[in-house]
Amino acid sequence: MALASRLMAPIAHMRTKLKSQRMEMAHDGVMQPVNAAHPVPQPCAAAPKPLKAALTIPCPDPTAEERARDVHQMRGQKLARLEDWDKLTAEISAADAARLKTPGGMPVAEILAYGARNDVVNAVEHALMNGRPAHDAPLLAGIEALEHVLSEDPKNPALASIVALAHVDLGWAWRGTAWKIEVPARNLEAFSAHFDRADSILSDFDATSLDSPLVAAAKCALSASRTLSPRQVAQQFETWIDLDPRNGRAYRAFGAQLLPRWNGSYDQLELEARRTAGRMHDVWGAGAYAWTMFDAISSDTAACALVDLDFFLDGLRDILRHTSDQHTVNLLLAYCANTMGATQTGNNEADYVRAQIAQAADWIVREHLTELHPMLWAHAARGFDNALRVRSAERFAASGHSDAMHFLRSVFRRELSSGKQVVFSQGGLEAVG
Repeated sequence: MALASRLMAPIAHMRTKLKSQRMEMAHDGVMQPVNAAHPVPQPCAAAPKPLKAALTIPCPDPTAEERARDVHQMRGQKLARLEDWDKLTAEISAADAARLKTPGGMPVAEILAYGARNDVVNAVEHALMNGRPAHDAPLLAGIEALEHVLSEDPKNPALASIVALAHVDLGWAWRGTAWKIEVPARNLEAFSAHFDRADSILSDFDATSLDSPLVAAAKCALSASRTLSPRQVAQQFETWIDLDPRNGRAYRAFGAQLLPRWNGSYDQLELEARRTAGRMHDVWGAGAYAWTMFDAISSDTAACALVDLDFFLDGLRDILRHTSDQHTVNLLLAYCANTMGATQTGNNEADYVRAQIAQAADWIVREHLTELHPMLWAHAARGFDNALRVRSAERFAASGHSDAMHFLRSVFRRELSSGKQVVFSQGGLEAVG
C-alpha cells in the first residue's frame, strides 16, 4: 500500500490542479476518436473510354493495413477491458522482442499498447472535444486506474510503457499541436504534468538493456515536453533507431523533433540527418538522410529550402533499392506527388525543392509501382499522420483512390490521349501501347 500511495501522489496533485481552474482548449489540437469503420474495397481501375484509352493497376485491398492495425488494437483493448494484464504484457513483450510489424511497417507492440490505453485516452478526448470540459468530467479517473495497475507490477516494462504513453496522449490532448506561444498557459500546465509523470515512470527502464524498441519509442515521445539539447535528442532517437533500424517512423520522428519549434535548429537537423545516414548506411544507404528529412521538410518551409536536394533524391532511390514492398513505394510516391508536389509556399527556394522532389514521382511510377494503396495517397494529400490514429477509412480510401488515379493519368497523359493502354501488373508497368 505504501508503494501504491507513493506512485499515486503525482496523480492526486494533478487532480488538485485540474479541479482548481477551468482550462481552455488549444485552438487546433483536440484529437478525434478513431472511426474504425472500413469501406468495401473498391476497384482501382480508371473507367475506360470505350475503344480508346485505359489505365489499369491492381489494388488488392485498399484498407488492408488499417484492418491489420485494428486487429491488434482491438486485441490490446479487449485484454485491458478484461484486466488480463499478464497476458497483454506478455503479448506486447513477445511482439517487441520479435520486431513484429504490420504489412505497412507499424510495430505490433505499439499497436497493442495503444489499444490497451485507448478507452482511457478516448474518454478524456471526448471530455475535451468542445474545448471546455464539464466541471465533473472524468479527466483523471481512467489514468488513475492504469496507475493502480502499474503499482501492482512497477517493474514491468510493457505495462510501464502503456501507462507512460497514456500520459503522453493525454498531455497532447490538452496541448494540441500549435506553436507553444499559441497554447493557453493552463493547457501547457496540464501537458507538462502528464509528461513529467510519464518521464518518472520510464526513468528506471533502459531500452538497450531490455532490447525494447517500445521503451525506446516511449522515451523519445517525451522529447517534445523537455528542454534538451539537439545532441541529447539525437542520443535518445539513436537508441530507438539502433534497436529497430528498418523502422522508417523512428527516423521521421527524429527529424521532426529537431525542428526549431521543438528541440533543434536547421543546422542541427542537417547535421544529425547526415550523421544518421552514415551510421545506417548498411541498412538504407543514403535513405536514412531522406527518412530523417521526410516530415521535417514537408512541414517546415525553411527546412525544405535548406535541404541537400541531391542527397535527399539519392536517399529516395536508396530506400527503394533496400526495400521493394508496395507500401513503401506508394508512401514515397504519394509523398513526392501530393505532399510535396501539390503545395506552393511562396518561398522560392522551398518551392524549387518541392518541384524537384515532385519530379521524382515519375521514375518511381515507372520503375517501382506495381499496385495502388489509396489510404497512403489520402494521407499524403492531407498531411501524413505519423501516429497510430487514422481518419475515416471510408472517406480516405475514396479520396486517395481519386488522387492516385488523377496523378497516374497525368503521368501517362500523352499515351492515354493517343488512345494507348497503360497496364500495371504485379511485375510492374507491363504495357504502354
